[in-house]
Amino acid sequence: MIERYTRPEMGALWTQENKFRAWMEVELAVCRAWHKAGVIPKEAMAEIESKTVFPIDESFSARVLEIEERTRHDVIAFLTAVEERVGPVSRYIHLGCTSSDIVDTANGLLLARAGSMVGNALDVLLDVLRKLALEHKGRLCMGRTHGVHAEPTSFGLKMLGFYAEFARHRTRLQQAMDDVRVGKLSGAVGTYTALTPDVEETALELLGLRVDPVSTQIVQRDRYANFFTTLALMAGGVERLCVELRHLQRTEVREAEEGFAKGQKGSSAMPHKKNPISAENMSGLARLLRGNALAAMENQALWHERDISHSSVERVIMPDSTILAHYLLSRLAGLLRNLRIIPENMERNLKSSQQLFFSQRVLTALVESGLQRQEAYEMVQRIAMLCWEERRDFPEAVRADSAIAGRLGADRLDEVFDMGFYLRHEDVVYTRVLG
Repeated sequence: MIERYTRPEMGALWTQENKFRAWMEVELAVCRAWHKAGVIPKEAMAEIESKTVFPIDESFSARVLEIEERTRHDVIAFLTAVEERVGPVSRYIHLGCTSSDIVDTANGLLLARAGSMVGNALDVLLDVLRKLALEHKGRLCMGRTHGVHAEPTSFGLKMLGFYAEFARHRTRLQQAMDDVRVGKLSGAVGTYTALTPDVEETALELLGLRVDPVSTQIVQRDRYANFFTTLALMAGGVERLCVELRHLQRTEVREAEEGFAKGQKGSSAMPHKKNPISAENMSGLARLLRGNALAAMENQALWHERDISHSSVERVIMPDSTILAHYLLSRLAGLLRNLRIIPENMERNLKSSQQLFFSQRVLTALVESGLQRQEAYEMVQRIAMLCWEERRDFPEAVRADSAIAGRLGADRLDEVFDMGFYLRHEDVVYTRVLG
């Protein structure tokens, strides 16, 4: 992933050097398991421990890549470079293993660590959304369906809905992390030809991973597909919130604005512009995560016990998707912290459609008075369409209509046109979500 969208802590996880460190963690865990099983002598194990503390840095990485130019095999190149540093005792390293034992088990470590960072960023976002929901509870604004004014809601309820969605994403992420927090040390086709289930269990326990109960040469890729699809769903939530904010920042709406720093510029041609660039940026990046999820699903169907068609895909999507997910969540939290809410424009927009949102309240009141629904609907629609055309205030037009006013009376119409009615169950919804 390009540096522009990479936060340092996540970028550091996916460097070439850190990948080799993860491979070394796995190789050493296997050695320790063999030592526990009595296969690697105490003295040899001590020598392995002492000689594998060398720095896995750019110099070591460059040597691995140099060897790979000749071997055309990255794991063999890695083992050769390790052997150069460790010496003859390295004959015990990689004992009984196939390359995917190391790579897939290291993947389990790296994906679990990446998932933890994503989870932490998601927790920060949840905290920001919760605060927004509580701060703006009861703040009336226009609810829209099909982009058209519908009925009032509150800005707090909008944010509460996003909080609830991202809480679901958090639950799914935890499940997906648990699903990929596995390894396998079962050999070339999963039959433990030169390994044992006990060695596998011991090594994976040392690494903090679970044993994949039935592996072939690899961990099956439905686990990975689930993980990357979870990230894509979460990115869909990010985009949904960003689309909301982009609409609210439109000139004719302007109920909210992204923070605009001193010295910031919106357009090279138009000095007045303040554009929703962060929300637009995140809407675009969400598309990449969805595309990568599809690539992860394409990796499920491999030949027999394994082919290598998944490998090139994962070299791209494993770092890119986790880096992007981490970046998106962090940037969204920052956007929301600095979001400017404009209550006076919310109030203006509530009135801009002649308060036609009361139409359902009038319809319901007429039905409750004993009128047939379709007759009541036509009565209300007639006045509503007139208000649209002549830009008349809907409550005033209803009060002036003798048929409706005569049937409902002034006191009932006062109840019908009470704005507080729309928030009467707000507390119930907040309690459901926040407890």
